[in-house]
Amino acid sequence: MPSSSSVTIVSECTIYPEQKSEMKPLKLSVSDLPMLSCQYIQKGVLLTRPPYSIDHLLSFLKHSLSIALTHFPALAGRLSTDSNGYVYIVCNDEGVDFIQANAKHLSVHSLLPQGLDVPDCFKEFFAFDRPLSYLGHYKPLAAVQVTELNDGVFIGCTVNHAVTDGTSFWHFFNTFAEICGGAKKISKAPDFCRITVFNSPAVLKFPPGGPKVTFSGEEPLRERIFHFSREAILKLKLRANNYTQFQKMINSGLADQTAVEFLGKQCNDGWKTVNGDNGVSNGKLTSILESLLKNNVANRTAEISSFQSLSAQLWRSVTRARNLAASKTTTFRMAVNCRHRLEPRMDSHYFGNAIQSIPTVATAGELLSRDLRWCADLLHRNVVAHDDTVVRRGVADWEKDPRLFPLGNFDGASMTMGSSPRFPMYNNDFGWGRPLAVRSGAANKFDGKISAFPGREGNGSVDLEVVLAPETMAGLETDSEIMQYVSATV
Repeated sequence: MPSSSSVTIVSECTIYPEQKSEMKPLKLSVSDLPMLSCQYIQKGVLLTRPPYSIDHLLSFLKHSLSIALTHFPALAGRLSTDSNGYVYIVCNDEGVDFIQANAKHLSVHSLLPQGLDVPDCFKEFFAFDRPLSYLGHYKPLAAVQVTELNDGVFIGCTVNHAVTDGTSFWHFFNTFAEICGGAKKISKAPDFCRITVFNSPAVLKFPPGGPKVTFSGEEPLRERIFHFSREAILKLKLRANNYTQFQKMINSGLADQTAVEFLGKQCNDGWKTVNGDNGVSNGKLTSILESLLKNNVANRTAEISSFQSLSAQLWRSVTRARNLAASKTTTFRMAVNCRHRLEPRMDSHYFGNAIQSIPTVATAGELLSRDLRWCADLLHRNVVAHDDTVVRRGVADWEKDPRLFPLGNFDGASMTMGSSPRFPMYNNDFGWGRPLAVRSGAANKFDGKISAFPGREGNGSVDLEVVLAPETMAGLETDSEIMQYVSATV
């Protein structure tokens, strides 16, 4: 495994917006403020070596970043708290950090080991060492680090979490790449309007010196990427939905009885290897599964989604690996984008945090004694129920008791799902090709922290970045119920 102490900082500078900002201060909302105790977001992309020198690349990236900041002036500002206790982003053009680093002894191949933990050196591919977002009062709100490898580069972006959620982060990152790729005009302008349901007169009070991190960050952890192909995801979805859609397929002529009976048997037997000798080829199986996904789904709210199915399976398997007492209450927490849940909808390009957390609870005994459908249905019902009324109720509840977001695993039985396989993480061509992989830094990681990425091949595939205590990870790796769905990355 590559050494974790082998990245050399070559140079540092500040990048300023190409044009001065005229934007007024942006008040932090009830969705922004709780993130002040969270660490900055750290996400980046691994790329092949560009077809020109590193000096040319750096000059190119700096110029493009300056243009991008003109469109996203909030990132070039600083936080400020007024005499009434309200926190604002002051768009004062103080700029962002830009760091050049060297790790030319590392190769792309060495950074993407199949079936092994994520190399620790990725943590050094990002600026800043896990600062809390509250420190944006004094530190830049964003930073870009470019690390030169033997046969590639890693572009890591660090952004204050009280300023952006995942949707806004990737909007900025995509725009940065779009400008690098030669775009004369950006495709999606950010919306900085603060007249939303999240705007509030409530004040969040902080202890002297600001908030503290809500998890230790010092416990031993292992981190792995588990890849789930489109076919594996479809199998999980079918299992979670109890195969009832197949009868509809028969009635509509989309599948014959023999194929359905075979597929049902495979489901019940744990999805053993499918081959022509069983009467249904892999191609036939995939075709049936894809037909199931595309047809006979008139009532989407009644169907357990692919991602809910995958999340439920992970919840079950991690709970089993933790060897919890049957009576122990477990929690699976999912962050959801509220932009499209409100009525009327917020602008999809609203820049800031527009997220809420959905906790789903069950005892360990319930999770492991019931089937996947029961577990997935718990998640499904909570997600579907999180509509305009629930979002507004969450805002009102926070206003009654303003508080920071308690990130962490306090009882040893919790999991937190962040990010999203819907984020356009691979839509980042800086001018010489799509990323080879997406990775994150050390920020906001603890036992039970999961981040969902799209698979590089797209088409509904998913990568889960799983962070667990070493003994729990070892148990997960031997859990056949989930590992049968895991495959090598493409």
